[in-house]
Amino acid sequence: MPPDAHFQDKVAVVTGAASGIGQALASALARRGATVVLADIDEAGSRRAADTLASAAPGRVSAAALDVRDADAVAALVQRTAQDHGHLDLMFNNAGIGMAGEARELTLAHWDRAIDVNLRGVVHGVVAAYPVMVRQGTGHIVNTASLAGLIPSPLLTPYAMTKHGVVGLSTSLRMEAAAHGVRVSVVCPGVIETPLLDKSNPLDLPPVAGVPNARGVLTKTIGAAYPAASLADDVLDGVARNRPLIVTPRHARILWRLYRASPRLLIESGPLLMRRALRRGAR
Repeated sequence: MPPDAHFQDKVAVVTGAASGIGQALASALARRGATVVLADIDEAGSRRAADTLASAAPGRVSAAALDVRDADAVAALVQRTAQDHGHLDLMFNNAGIGMAGEARELTLAHWDRAIDVNLRGVVHGVVAAYPVMVRQGTGHIVNTASLAGLIPSPLLTPYAMTKHGVVGLSTSLRMEAAAHGVRVSVVCPGVIETPLLDKSNPLDLPPVAGVPNARGVLTKTIGAAYPAASLADDVLDGVARNRPLIVTPRHARILWRLYRASPRLLIESGPLLMRRALRRGAR
C-alpha cells in the first residue's frame, strides 16, 4: 500500500503495540507514511516489532517501554514525542487485557486490574495527549474499546464494563473536542485474531475456576476471528473519515445493530447461547 496522504508525515503513538491489534495498527500507519512510536509494557516485544517495521520505514519507527497504568510515564512519553517531532497528530490508546470468568468467582483484584489497564490506561493517554492537541489546534485520539463495549458480554463482565466506559469517554469527549479542532474516535472490534484470544487471565492474579476458553466461546457465539491486519486497515480508513465509532468486521456490526433494535432479545437469548457454547467444548 502506498503512503496515504492523510497519514503521510503524521506522528503517532500506539500503546499495546508489541503484538495483536497494536502491532497491526503501527504497521499500517508506517506503511501509510506516518512516524510511529510503538509503546508496550513488553519492551522486548515492542523493540522486535519496531525492528521488523524499521526495514520498510527507516527512521520513522521507534519503540518505548510503557506501562499505561503509570500516568506519569504516559505523560512523559507523549511530551517527549511531541517535543522530538514538533507535534503529535495521533494517539492510539490501544493497550488492554482480557478478564474472563463468572463474576461470582472474581476477586476485587481482577476488577481492579481490568479497570487500571483498560479504563485508566486510556484515561492516562487522553489526559496526556488531549492538552497537547488542543494547543496545536489539531490531532486525533483513537481509543480501542470492543464490541463488548456496545453489547452485553457474559463471562467477560469486568472487561465489558471497562470497554463500555471507553465508549462513553470517547463519544462524550468527541463532542467537546470538536470546538478545539481535535477529533476522537473509538474502535469497537468483534472477534479479532490476536494472542489475547488464547490468553488466560493475568497469571499474577488469583486463579479462577472454570474460566472459559475465549476463542471457543467468542467464535461459537459471534463468528470467526478477523485478521488483525484487516482490522487495522478498517480502523485507519475510519480515522481518515473521522468516524466517531469504528465497528468492524461485519459480524460485529450485525450484532450491534440487532442489540440496538431489540436489546431485550439479545439479553434474554444470551444465557442460552452461552450455555450452548460452553457445552460444545468452549471450556
